[in-house]
Amino acid sequence: MDRFIQEYLDFLIVEKGLSPNSIASYSDDLSQFGNFLGENNIQHLDQADTTVILAWLVHLARKGLAPKSRARHLITIRGLYKFLVNQGHVTANPLTNVDIPRTGQALPEIMSIPEVEALLAVIDTTRPKELRNAAMLEIMYGAGLRVSELIHLKLSDINMDANLVRVMGKGARERMVPIGSQAGKLARQWKDQARPLVLKHLTSQYLFVARGTNPMTRQGFWKIIKKYAAKAGISRNITPHTLRHSFATHLLEGGADLRSVQTMLGHADISTTQIYTHISRDYLLRMHEKYHPRR
Repeated sequence: MDRFIQEYLDFLIVEKGLSPNSIASYSDDLSQFGNFLGENNIQHLDQADTTVILAWLVHLARKGLAPKSRARHLITIRGLYKFLVNQGHVTANPLTNVDIPRTGQALPEIMSIPEVEALLAVIDTTRPKELRNAAMLEIMYGAGLRVSELIHLKLSDINMDANLVRVMGKGARERMVPIGSQAGKLARQWKDQARPLVLKHLTSQYLFVARGTNPMTRQGFWKIIKKYAAKAGISRNITPHTLRHSFATHLLEGGADLRSVQTMLGHADISTTQIYTHISRDYLLRMHEKYHPRR
């Protein structure tokens, strides 16, 4: 690893003619990346895949690096792998499908797994509306849904037997997402036991109802998260998107591959949409069951 990194630095000095200050900056970035790989028992540069690179990005964010600094690190590592591919030292560049962070845009807050556990543990599920809230939080974290997707779930959108929800995301793209057994259990309890009590003999197409037969509003759900975060002793600003981003981060840190996580999130951009649509539903179920902390 050290030999390849030094070979790349020599290339930057001789072929690119970079200044001593630039070389020092590149050297520091590459040294930090090499240390990160070593700490994660990765001994060779060709062993790092896209998931490792994303874990590196999360590591930089948790160290407090600004988006501009994280972008510089990724540009450095991308250049290293481009050089190594050209030299035949590695077969693929793991940063090909990793976007450079946009400067000025901070990454969303990420909850730790203990914080998520604490948030969910403070809910009194013996009360009907509290049971609804618990089911909503479990599904949001269990499936990484957007808040608009969660509040507009219909009864017909959830498969209680398979623990799957059908979601209509941005751009009218439909996807099926696993929710995990914890979320499925609470959703069944809410639907069968508490929901009829809240509806009071009325009918509604929505899975989670608030007043009358109407779905909960975005603001209403945001207030619910704030209430439970305070009760759990979480002083940081926790929003619905925090749970969604934590879902993705925890799966990636647990070892799930990037394409599966992006498919579950519904983040299919132009260049990768076809890749995502070919991932089978059974494979997504296996990935979710294997890696989600509340499976």
